[in-house]
Amino acid sequence: MSAAKLFTPIQIGGLALDNRIVIAPMCQYSAEDGRMTDWHLIHLGHLALSGAALLTIEATAVAPQGRITYADVGLWSDETETAMRRILEGVRRWSDIPIAIQLAHAGRKASTEKPWKGGAQIAPDAPGGWQTEAPSAIPFLERDAAPMRLDAPGLERIKAAFVAAARRAANLGLEAVQLHGAHGYLLHEFLSPLSNRRDDVYGGSLENRMRFPLEVFEAVRAVFPAAKPVSFRVSGTDWAEGGWDIGQTVALARALEARGCAAIHVSSGGLTPGQQIPVGPSYQVPLARAVKAEVSVPVIAVGLITEFEQAEAIVSTGDADMIALARAMLYDPRWPWHAAAHFGAQVKAPHQYLRSQPRQFRELFAVRADD
Repeated sequence: MSAAKLFTPIQIGGLALDNRIVIAPMCQYSAEDGRMTDWHLIHLGHLALSGAALLTIEATAVAPQGRITYADVGLWSDETETAMRRILEGVRRWSDIPIAIQLAHAGRKASTEKPWKGGAQIAPDAPGGWQTEAPSAIPFLERDAAPMRLDAPGLERIKAAFVAAARRAANLGLEAVQLHGAHGYLLHEFLSPLSNRRDDVYGGSLENRMRFPLEVFEAVRAVFPAAKPVSFRVSGTDWAEGGWDIGQTVALARALEARGCAAIHVSSGGLTPGQQIPVGPSYQVPLARAVKAEVSVPVIAVGLITEFEQAEAIVSTGDADMIALARAMLYDPRWPWHAAAHFGAQVKAPHQYLRSQPRQFRELFAVRADD
């Protein structure tokens, strides 16, 4: 076995993982009324054979109005749960990879068209559109319809929706839940002073702006099985003056850890069209590093991580405990295989693929434990 830290085991809460590679949640915009389709069976099925340690289901709306688009996956009804169960049963028949789910509400960035159709917001009274909701009645783009400011009953409704979805995730036997507090969606909108202009206990000070996301976390943590981890994805910064920043992110990470959060997944941006992002390889890693210095739970880095040595450097130097891959996995669904071959490590592979092992990497594959 290689000494590469990327292929050493790690524990997230009560979940033991074989290596440090996570498949990040990736929206597919291919659901029907919130229900997963055969596309998700194909998509998740082949990623489940990748050799990564953890597979995360895409941002899953906890309510219909919490979808980014009309084609988003949801987990708010018996019908959406049944559709997801069918997909999970198909994947689990052939892979024992642990599967997590990202629970989300899109807030003011909901009611949009699919990205490949332009991604613009759909008006509330147009087909495929609905009234959005947010901490404050501030649209994401000036041309967008203003979201409805959430009142106290609205906040309780959304919190209850997260709880109900977490219970359904537990019913489905999912190994972990991640709450989506990044990319300008609802929980992030409460955190950032650029989108949260409330004058009640949920706005103003950092403590107040963190209040609702922390309440949602506590409510979900209380109903998801105690032995299974609940993590949180955060945007480390808005990349905009006067917005959410890394100092506030660290404060949130500490508060989450104190409440039983098992891991912090550090991304960035998405809150304002005025963001100025210095995009480049590992551009978000310094944000993960700053969080890792202040918490004891595992920290996951993401963002333009494409090269094997790059990924190994992130975990071996202690910048983060794990790396998450999204677009890189879509482009190369066997990225973990190739990284393992590069470092002389092993990944799990099904019997059907063992003969693909190149002669120069005779020890690359470990047969799946359940075969």
